[in-house]
Amino acid sequence: MLPLALQAIPLALQRIEDEYVLFAIAGAISLAAFVGLILVPAVSSYGRLWEKAVAGALSVIVLVALVLTGVVVGLAVVYYYDELSQLLG
Repeated sequence: MLPLALQAIPLALQRIEDEYVLFAIAGAISLAAFVGLILVPAVSSYGRLWEKAVAGALSVIVLVALVLTGVVVGLAVVYYYDELSQLLG
């Protein structure tokens, strides 16, 4: 039986696995790189407010497209893993 202090801790806060911490750090680094290398130069290239807003929106659309491409490629690798492992190995 767990002590009363540990029973009061919500299940989600009891233990965070190392993989989730590493994925969160990688996501934060990727987001910072996107903001520093794509979003800030795109927004600062224009003078008018509406031009800055459109540049920011288009940069976010590019980010979404890159993320969706990564998800689709990752799902394809997981789905066809057996065929890929036979082909490559």
